[in-house]
Amino acid sequence: MIKMINIIYRLVAPKFFEEAIEEINIDNVIVRPSYLSICQADQRYYQGKRASDVLEEKLPMALIHEGVGEVVFDNTGSFDVGDKVVMIPNTPTKEDEYISANYLPSSKFRGSGFDGFTSDLIQLNPDRLVKLPDNFNLKISAFIELISVICHGIDRFEKIAIKHKNCFGVWGDGNLGYITALLLKEFYPESEVTVIGKHGENLNLFSFADKTYKFHEVPDDLAIDHGFECVGSNASQAAIDQIINTINPQGSIILFGVSEYPIPINTRLILEKGLTIQGISRSERKDFLKVVELLKNNPNLFDSLDKLISEVVTIKSLNDLKEAFDKDYISGFGKTILVWDK
Repeated sequence: MIKMINIIYRLVAPKFFEEAIEEINIDNVIVRPSYLSICQADQRYYQGKRASDVLEEKLPMALIHEGVGEVVFDNTGSFDVGDKVVMIPNTPTKEDEYISANYLPSSKFRGSGFDGFTSDLIQLNPDRLVKLPDNFNLKISAFIELISVICHGIDRFEKIAIKHKNCFGVWGDGNLGYITALLLKEFYPESEVTVIGKHGENLNLFSFADKTYKFHEVPDDLAIDHGFECVGSNASQAAIDQIINTINPQGSIILFGVSEYPIPINTRLILEKGLTIQGISRSERKDFLKVVELLKNNPNLFDSLDKLISEVVTIKSLNDLKEAFDKDYISGFGKTILVWDK
């Protein structure tokens, strides 16, 4: 089989990247990354905010699991050279009749124990790629993976939720909360979406929401049918507690936020209200397809999503990559997009 040289840019220790030269088989679909997006999970590795045993186990590793690229080779007949594609980071190794591949422990996920997209070339199976329309904004398309996770969460919510959907509450004024509130308004235009956050300057950007409140200014009479937690970290404890207190009986609580530590919750009130709690993590191909179709049919969403782009950094060296992560870390809101010029 024909091989070619590929350069992979791996995090070998917190805040320290190195180049590694490896051979890649010219097989399946070969994609050259073009636009990548930094996620909070990437930052936790870069900043060394994972447990030491986790870092020891997973590093060295190429980061980034959000990105788009251009097809440079395909012997499967699935794509044409030059096609713009969004890359799916979840890589199943088994199938289950009932469990989605993004929840199977056997699945591999790029940028989490398995090299992500910071390399010159990426080899993927064709089912790990979704072709993008020619007119798509590629900077926004770089974080379709994040949007797909939220679409997946709303899809799972729809399957378990009671019919009352008059008022949604979204806790969190970051990227995750922004996209969640935006999609809830898109999918449920007649419903009221209330966003609860910490930062007034962030909440001002949620112009599509019906109401916004700072966490400590939530009115006593606020009542929601369903709550979406998009906070994560230790702060998710207070958010979940407030959701439990404001949600109507038999409502659903959807957990998107990630915490490194156990979070106590008020089980007594959960039982009294008959609440349902559902955890959401990652996504699968059908979710990517849904996002691409959603954006294709609703191009106005690009204008709202464009507000999320806070930094655009061209990457030509490891120093550029480090600079991008440092800028992203101090950014209070938005996505850092990497223009991958390697």
